[in-house]
Amino acid sequence: MGIKVDESKNVFYAHSTERIDKNDWQYLKDHLINVGDLAGGFAEAFNCLEYGKAAGLLHDLGKYTEEFQKRLEGKHPKVDHATWGAKIALEKYPNLGYFIAYAIAGHHAGLANGAYRDDQKLTPLVDRCNKTNLPSIQPAWKNEIERQLPELPTPTLKPKKGSNYFQYTFLSRMILSCLVDADRLDTEKFCNQIEGLFSTRGQYPSLAQLKTNFDLSIQSFKSDKDINQKRALILSTVRYNAKTFEPGLFSLTVPTGGGKTLASMAFALDHAEAYQKRRIIYVIPFTSIIEQNAAVFRKQFGDEYQDAIIEHHSAFNDPAVESNVNQPDSKTKLKMAMENWDAPVIVTTAVQFMESLFSNQPSDCRKLHRIANSVVILDEAQTLPMHLLRPCMAALDELARNYGCSMVLCTATQPAFKEDDGFLGGLQNVRELATSDMINPNQLYEQFQRVSVKHIGILDDAAVIEQLRAEQQILCVVNTRKQAQQLYQGVSDLSGSFHLSTYMCAVHRKLVLAKIRFALKQGKPCRVVSTSLIEAGVDVDFPCVMRSDAGLDSIAQAAGRCNREGKHKAHESFVWIFTAKDYSVPPELKVYADKMKETLSLETFKNDPLGLAAIQDYFGRVYWHKETGQTSELDKHNILGEIEVSKIQSLPFDWIAQKFKVISSTMKTVIVRYDQTAVDAIQQLYDLPDYMSVGQLARVLQIYTISMPKHLAGELIKLGALEYVQPKRFGEQFLVLVSDNLYTDSVGFNPEVNPLIMSGEDCIL
Repeated sequence: MGIKVDESKNVFYAHSTERIDKNDWQYLKDHLINVGDLAGGFAEAFNCLEYGKAAGLLHDLGKYTEEFQKRLEGKHPKVDHATWGAKIALEKYPNLGYFIAYAIAGHHAGLANGAYRDDQKLTPLVDRCNKTNLPSIQPAWKNEIERQLPELPTPTLKPKKGSNYFQYTFLSRMILSCLVDADRLDTEKFCNQIEGLFSTRGQYPSLAQLKTNFDLSIQSFKSDKDINQKRALILSTVRYNAKTFEPGLFSLTVPTGGGKTLASMAFALDHAEAYQKRRIIYVIPFTSIIEQNAAVFRKQFGDEYQDAIIEHHSAFNDPAVESNVNQPDSKTKLKMAMENWDAPVIVTTAVQFMESLFSNQPSDCRKLHRIANSVVILDEAQTLPMHLLRPCMAALDELARNYGCSMVLCTATQPAFKEDDGFLGGLQNVRELATSDMINPNQLYEQFQRVSVKHIGILDDAAVIEQLRAEQQILCVVNTRKQAQQLYQGVSDLSGSFHLSTYMCAVHRKLVLAKIRFALKQGKPCRVVSTSLIEAGVDVDFPCVMRSDAGLDSIAQAAGRCNREGKHKAHESFVWIFTAKDYSVPPELKVYADKMKETLSLETFKNDPLGLAAIQDYFGRVYWHKETGQTSELDKHNILGEIEVSKIQSLPFDWIAQKFKVISSTMKTVIVRYDQTAVDAIQQLYDLPDYMSVGQLARVLQIYTISMPKHLAGELIKLGALEYVQPKRFGEQFLVLVSDNLYTDSVGFNPEVNPLIMSGEDCIL
């Protein structure tokens, strides 16, 4: 890149510093060429090098204006410097230029719709490019940049019937990703040079190094018990298939307790080695287990490779990313150097992963190009949201079809996502990994049958509490946080009673889980009342489990916490399903609970209610056996339909991002002052100087957060129990629970201690 002395009056700069003589300012030509090279290199992973390069060369073309140069000197207000690049892209590359123009116009504020829509938040691309009041662009750009622009070949996308424009939106988002990452990396490099800092970005061990340690660790596993021998057979089968199956779409259908977490990572490492995949992305349904799984992987990789894993589930975004991008001081852009998934192993949440694939925000999209040519494990794939299932399947298919990904649907209860299952337009050529001449999924489920399952009817809270008190070790899983707290109060006088819900921050839950595991291991009394957070992969082993009505997949997950290690015979380990008399099933769960009852009412599944046949019947009822024959519930907002009636000039990026929300926006993230680490980090937020990034503090505080309904948060703010940290600087980003009496060691956040704020708290999770 180089920092040069300004010896000409006709010099254009990209970024400024505090030096008035401009001796260390960054030349605009240098920045554009650097970003073009970086973005082109990133896009090469999906055969679009020329698109990335052109986007990088044109993205800041509007800085070739006198107005922007004065802006860098602090002598001019905000200047639109992105629109010129989009205009030139459309002029030079008719039709194909739209893939670049969307990205260039949106690399600060976000991808806009191509044309006007009533519900738009951003100015559409057509209006941006038709602006007549843009500052005049100086001819210097032609000498410095135009001659370096590449020709654009037609994208070589493998088509899927009825998905043309969906593929175009996906490609445009990927090009935005390459551009944003390249832009911020080059700016970060410039700022580091000015500050005299040495960047350690990208200095990670290779997947081959991680695999060496992983293999050594796996070899130390004992196979003395029958259940461990079964797990070893699954592991060896999966690893064999990892090297023999060509990249594409896979399923890993392993009964709960079959060791699928390590088996899936073993597959990913072996498959990555065999087919030169760049990284492994492990997608987990809930934040409640992300630290647990990351810790398991770190243990296998060894102490020297602890930093090889990035956990990305932040509850916060740095507001400086979008609010201050137009400030002339380049230090502001340094704050934008957020996680870009350049580590070899990423552990993230389904919300983070799926919403990013449909987002229009630069900070969300920045990492997307890193997914290309990766192994992606979707743990507990059945938890993907039903109302967005069709768009989710389209995205997974596209990653495998055109971006070199091997996608693994990993679960004990494999949903009916395949075209062979009757999913119109579903996934094709999905290969099962846990299958060979020695084992098949049906046999596995028979071998891992460790519990007896029975629906015991309608129970009020008093009857549930009576059953909990009658057992020394028992887990009870319910659908609402309110019921979990009520049932816990009914047994809290007994030693070894515990409560778990997402009204407890992650650090708190981790501590309670450690106590639960210790009590179980020691054979001490252990009565646990929990919301469904304990079902997805939390490693605990109870002799009996109670579960309120839910989907059959949830029942199976709860059953996975019962006799997990096979210490008892199946007829001695009980899973009791019950209908909660005092609480109706939440509306969003009712269809699942109803279909569960339909399946279990059949005589066919009486002896094996959690077998593959029962699961297949259940998912068939949930997804496809609609009385109307329609499947619109699987794409509630008709996202795919709206895309396909668009044109390249009118792709609805802004609208898509508004509609594709895995979790309702009616929840508010709140920081809890749980321990001294949290208290200190919160105080640092209050004291943080304007020039310092909030990123590191946000990462510390994300494990001290809970979510609560917005209406409840509003009431608590009025009462002074919640307050925003530096609202003038951070807006409504950081909300802290300052009333310590509303958070207890037993149940976490408990609004019942103040009757003034009790309203509508019967909410799930």
